[in-house]
Amino acid sequence: MRLRTAMVVTGMAAALLTAPALAQDVRSDDVKQDRRDIRQDRRDLRNDRRDVRQDRRDMRQDKRDIVNDTKDVRADRRDLRADRRELAADRKAGDKDAVTNDLKDIRADRKDVKNDLKDRRADVRDLHQDRRDLRADRRDVRQDRRELRRDRRDLKSDQAAK
Repeated sequence: MRLRTAMVVTGMAAALLTAPALAQDVRSDDVKQDRRDIRQDRRDLRNDRRDVRQDRRDMRQDKRDIVNDTKDVRADRRDLRADRRELAADRKAGDKDAVTNDLKDIRADRKDVKNDLKDRRADVRDLHQDRRDLRADRRDVRQDRRELRRDRRDLKSDQAAK
């Protein structure tokens, strides 16, 4: 009986002695690493939010640029119509010098319209790209939030296991 009691007590003692060893499986390095991960995730999150703000600013600026380019196109087209009217009037009057000058003005106005249309198209492309960037940055923010939550959970579990 004493032998059996001794074995049971020894087994229990062994179990009690190994329990702290199992708890020691969580090292202080794990906690430190979790804290580093949390800090890094916070940094990433901050940078992603900064990127989102910058994308929104870029989008607002692109929208302004599109509006300004549209106004420029309209003004250039008005100038082009006026030059064509002048050309018609000068042809009717038979003034050859004025006709050649009007043709030069029309060419210049066409070039202006063409350049303004190119600018507007480029701004529209920029706006679409900024929208894509914004969506990507929002995804990054969500991902960083998830990682931060996971790392906080890991830290809590490591601290509770200690």
